[in-house]
Amino acid sequence: MVKTKELIQIELASNSIEKGNLACPGCSLNANFKHTLSALKGDAIVVVPACCTSVIQGAGEGYGMQVPIFNTAFAAAPAVASGIKRKLIRDGNDHTQVIVWAGDGGTSDIGLAALSGAAERDEDIIYIMYNNEAYQNTGAQKSGSTPRASKTTTTATGKTNRSKSVAQMMVAQGVSYVATANVAHPTDLYDKVVRAATEFKGTFRYLEYYSPCPPGWDIETKDTITVARLANDTGYWPLWEAVDGVLQLSRPSKRFLDPAKRKPFAEYMKYQGRYKNVDPELVEEAVADINYKWSWVKRFMTEL
Repeated sequence: MVKTKELIQIELASNSIEKGNLACPGCSLNANFKHTLSALKGDAIVVVPACCTSVIQGAGEGYGMQVPIFNTAFAAAPAVASGIKRKLIRDGNDHTQVIVWAGDGGTSDIGLAALSGAAERDEDIIYIMYNNEAYQNTGAQKSGSTPRASKTTTTATGKTNRSKSVAQMMVAQGVSYVATANVAHPTDLYDKVVRAATEFKGTFRYLEYYSPCPPGWDIETKDTITVARLANDTGYWPLWEAVDGVLQLSRPSKRFLDPAKRKPFAEYMKYQGRYKNVDPELVEEAVADINYKWSWVKRFMTEL
């Protein structure tokens, strides 16, 4: 496992993403992308459907990411990545990773069919969904991954139903390696990317990142990592790995299998304007959704 000081040195040397790109202040996408490309030692081709990253990467002299990027339509990314990887293999290159780097709109909604198809074919690609829980690039409209009680421009009084979990879907579909990660725990994220790229090379792999969005969630830019830590500490975002359908909790989340050790959900909400003045009954249902997530986790764990 990588240590924090070691990761810092790796990322200073890799320079996988340039400073001063077009990301919003406090955006966690930059950090998530940096940790990922550092874990892959920059040996990757990244396929990006329409999303925030399409803007952040810039163009021409403003290009800010040190890997080849193929921009594609919302629903096409897994198919495009599959084709690129097959061509690399035909050309004798079996080491360059092909990554789909997509938001939750392009994954849980518009791109879900293509994602499921690539998983069914067991394409040799890594699919990464950075989950900022709405269509943030176009003004924070609700996506399938928007959590209950969260306000967006299309759920002005708070979303009334539970969010969709693509990670759970991928486990159900039999994907060999599925994992969740969180920008607040970079060494855990780094190790999971390394594991996906090495131990499960040649298979379809799926990772889902928790990725706070300051403007979309109405949080202060300085509080991005605080919110991300609380997502773990309240049990809202359990960190786990599933290998062939068998799940193990990651170290930052293990103690929260016991609900008594979790912080109150109110601690998480108070930093986010998207939960302000929401019906208390909706908030209670959102807390119940956390328990639902953990009941699912328990069903797939090897040890309780």
